[in-house]
Amino acid sequence: MGTATFQAMNLLQQLTALHGPSGNESTIKSFIINYIMERSPLWKVSPTIIDQGVQDGLLLVFGEPRTAVYAHMDTVGFMVAYQNRLSCLGSPDVDGKWLLNGYTSKGAVSGHLQHGDGMLSIGCQGELPRGTTLCFAPAFSINPPYLTSPYLDNRLGVWVALQLCQSLQNGAISFTTHEEHRGGTAQNMARILFETYGTNQALVCDITWVTDGVIHGGGVAISLKDSYVPRKTFTDKIVSLAEASGIPYQLEVEHSGGSDGSTLQACPYPVDWCFVGAPERHAHSPRETVHLHDVESMLAMYKYLMEHL
Repeated sequence: MGTATFQAMNLLQQLTALHGPSGNESTIKSFIINYIMERSPLWKVSPTIIDQGVQDGLLLVFGEPRTAVYAHMDTVGFMVAYQNRLSCLGSPDVDGKWLLNGYTSKGAVSGHLQHGDGMLSIGCQGELPRGTTLCFAPAFSINPPYLTSPYLDNRLGVWVALQLCQSLQNGAISFTTHEEHRGGTAQNMARILFETYGTNQALVCDITWVTDGVIHGGGVAISLKDSYVPRKTFTDKIVSLAEASGIPYQLEVEHSGGSDGSTLQACPYPVDWCFVGAPERHAHSPRETVHLHDVESMLAMYKYLMEHL
């Protein structure tokens, strides 16, 4: 990993520690806005910020955007129901007695995930208010060649998008919500970008899984199919550019899975999309793991694609 990328890992560590499960992304949005206010004077282009009419999402527009990058801010997690029983937000790993953190009006709370009578609950003193959201406790570590942390899906995608902002001259960054729990703001952002700027190309900046055909250290994955099928003429263009770039990549074809691309395909606008992201092991658990080489490849590929698409 290059020195500059390694130093930027501090930002990723901060992002992975933020509380922001599906439906509760406002803290992430505020963090990103503060980051933009602090850093954007150093960027090549100062973006137009659209934070109205997109709920807790955030849209950044640079110059004349031909292509938009979609990075979802939310994570999997839990919501407290009755007598400290838990309802899942998305599909978190529930096989371990993971430490969970959350906040109530009285301050921070924590406790371990418990299993019993076919139900999930949190072990803590007192009954938590209904609707309290809980996330895996932060546990960020770098042990080359691997990076391990809860919520690399998708704070790593958010991190890549923020790194792009430094040099992006023409493009859009869509920070979306609710992706882990049946989709969110991607369609509305696609509408705004298409109607206002004519933007009809999308790259989904997210994290995929290590499988039989997608390995750690093989480079960023370009997905040709998951549960949905993007238009082949567009994915052919992406693969052709990836080949010309010289940046390591691998092709993904899966039977299942979804992303903001699924939401974009269902929207009533002619937006082409392609998922491009690093593969990880132990998805949706407190020990999501990516290869540092794939992180570098992902960032480099996004910089190249956003310049050449």
